[in-house]
Amino acid sequence: MTTQYKKTLAPFSFKNGLTLKNHMVMAPMTTWSGNADGTVSDQEMVYYRRRVNGMGMVITGSTSVAPNAIGFSDQFAGYDDKFIPSLARLADAAKSGGAKAILQILHAGNKTNTNLVDPKDIVSASPVLTKESTFVEAFSPRSLTEKEILEIIKAFGDTTRRAIVAGFDGVELHGAFGFLFQNFLSPYYNKRHDQWGGSLENRMRFALAVVDEIKSTIALYAKKPFVLGYRITLEEHLDGGLRLHDSLALIDELIKKDIDYVHVTLNSVLTSKPIGNSDEDATYLETLVKYINHRIPLISAGSLDTPDQAEEALDDGLDLAAIAHGLIMNPDWAEKVKSGETADIEQQLHVSQLDNMKLPDKLWGMIQNSGDWFDIVN
Repeated sequence: MTTQYKKTLAPFSFKNGLTLKNHMVMAPMTTWSGNADGTVSDQEMVYYRRRVNGMGMVITGSTSVAPNAIGFSDQFAGYDDKFIPSLARLADAAKSGGAKAILQILHAGNKTNTNLVDPKDIVSASPVLTKESTFVEAFSPRSLTEKEILEIIKAFGDTTRRAIVAGFDGVELHGAFGFLFQNFLSPYYNKRHDQWGGSLENRMRFALAVVDEIKSTIALYAKKPFVLGYRITLEEHLDGGLRLHDSLALIDELIKKDIDYVHVTLNSVLTSKPIGNSDEDATYLETLVKYINHRIPLISAGSLDTPDQAEEALDDGLDLAAIAHGLIMNPDWAEKVKSGETADIEQQLHVSQLDNMKLPDKLWGMIQNSGDWFDIVN
C-alpha cells in the first residue's frame, strides 16, 4: 500500500461510532437508469459494484420520498414499502466493496420533473416561477399547505425507516440544487407568511423539522450506528437569492441538532469562492473550515478528480473527499490510490474504455448529450 496519500487512506470515524476504512467517498450521482416500475435496474447494480471497491463510503443517487417528488427521469423509488427489496439490492451493491452505504433522499420541490408528475401536484414553499435548468422547464409550482408540509416531513421519516430495513448505514438529505429544502431556505423562493417562511428562523424550520423526524425514526428502528447527513448548496446566483450567511446559519442549527455530517456542493472544492469575493478572498472551503472549526465533519465534491486534489483538500481541512466524475471515468479509482498506481488515472472519458466502465445505457446517453460534463475522446 502506498504512503503517498496518508490522509486519504487513513480511517475515519463518525462520533456515533460508524467507522470508514478511509476518507474516500463515492459522490451521489444520478444514473437515470431505474426500471420503469421504480426499482433499481441490473445495469445500476453493475455500475455500483464496478466502482465501490476500496471506497470508505458510498452515497447513492437520490430517491424520492413521495410520488410527486420525482426530480429525474428513470429515478429509482423509495416512497413505498414495496420498494424495500429494491433498496436492499442497492445497499448490498454499495457495500459489496467494504464501504458504508448512505441512501440520499429527496423531494424535488419546484424542480420536480413536469414530464413525470401532474403539474397540479408540483409543489414548493411558494408559487414562485422556477428558473429553467438543464432538466427542468420554467414552471410555477403551487404553494404547500400546512397539512402537506407535515405529510412530507413524515414521508422523509418513512423513507428513512425503509433505508434502515434495507440495510443502509445512513441517509443524506438532499438540500442542494434548488430542491425542496432549498425552496424553503431561499428568501427568493420562500414568500410565505406563516411559521414556515419570512424570517430566517422560519425559513430553516422545515429542514430542522425533517431532521427531528428522521432522528426519531433512527432512534426507533436502527439497531446499529446509522448516520444522518445534509447536502447543501450555499448560495443562489439570483438577486435576492440564498446567500452564504443563510446557509451558515442553517449549518449552525444542524450542528445543534447533532446530525453527523454536512455535504457542501461546490463546482471546485479547491478554488470556488463566495459570490462577490475577489481573487484575494478566501475560498468556500477556507471559509467553511474556519467557520465550522471541527464542530461537524465536512464532505464536498467538485473537481476532486485526482488523488492529489483529494489529498490537498483534506490537507486544507475537508474531512471526507467525495469523488464524482473521476469515478465515472476510473472505476478502480480507490484501488489505484491504495496501490499507488495512480499515473494512469484518466481525466478524460475514453470511449475505447466503455466496456470497462460499465456505464448504464441511459447514463452514457446523458453524458453524450451533456455538452461539457466530460472531455470525451475516442
